[in-house]
Order: sequence, then C-alpha cells, then structure tokens
Amino acid sequence: MRTKPDRIISILLLVFAGIYLALSFQLPAFPYAIIDSDVLPKGLGFLLIILAVVLFFQAKDDTEEDKQRRYVKKEDVIILLSVLGALLIYISLLEPLGFLVSTILFLLVIPFVLGFKKKLTTVLVAFLFSGIMYYSFNYLLNITLPQGILPF
Repeated sequence: MRTKPDRIISILLLVFAGIYLALSFQLPAFPYAIIDSDVLPKGLGFLLIILAVVLFFQAKDDTEEDKQRRYVKKEDVIILLSVLGALLIYISLLEPLGFLVSTILFLLVIPFVLGFKKKLTTVLVAFLFSGIMYYSFNYLLNITLPQGILPF
C-alpha cells in the first residue's frame, strides 16, 4: 500500500505542532495579565494539531495531474531561496541597524527579487510603510522597536 503525500505532510505537521505546543507551555505566566502571552501560541498549536488531523483523514491518492502541479521550476526555487536568504539577513540586521533602516532595505530588495518593475512605487512603499509602522509603534503604542544606528 502506497502512502499518500497528504498523510506524510500531516504527520510532519503533527510532530511540529507537538514541539511548538510543548515550547509554548514553557512560556512564563504573568500574574496580573487577563490574557497572558501564552494564549496565542497555545491556540495556534492546538489549531495546527486539529488541522493536521483533518488533513490526515482527508488524504486522497495522487493523480497524474496532482504530480504535474507539484512540479516546481528551478527559477521558482531560486526566487524562494533568495527571499528566504533576504529574510534571514533582515532578521540578523534588525538589532544592529534598527527596525527603520533594516525594514526599508528589506522592502527595497524583495520587490526587486520578485521582479516588480515599478521603482517609484517600491521606494514609496518601503519608506512610507516603514516610517508609519515605526512611528505607530514607538510613539502611539509606546512599544519600543530597535533603533539601531539612528538617534531616534
């Protein structure tokens, strides 16, 4: 009997959800919080377990069309790995450069990698989105984001 691909994926998701849920139960509890910081991670972990079980029981055999649809071109893999690399660089530069500079750089690079041609739109979105988010978090919500090399 051949194993269905959806069942393999659901088992992997179930293992991941179990590890994720075990780690979310290790988050510290705060005595005066109505909704604690562990509510969202625990909820997402249980939701992932439920969805993995549903996927396991809804698995169907692969048709030839399904196998064709699953084929990924080499160019798409390169783009995906480039975005992953840019994301990892963004995460590593977030503290040293700060939220504003690293987010602007990230939002300038990603559209280029994905083949977006409108440079003015890319620059406007990168600067406006980053600036509005930085201002909103730091000054309206009083949540400090990494300032990095900038003095504000």
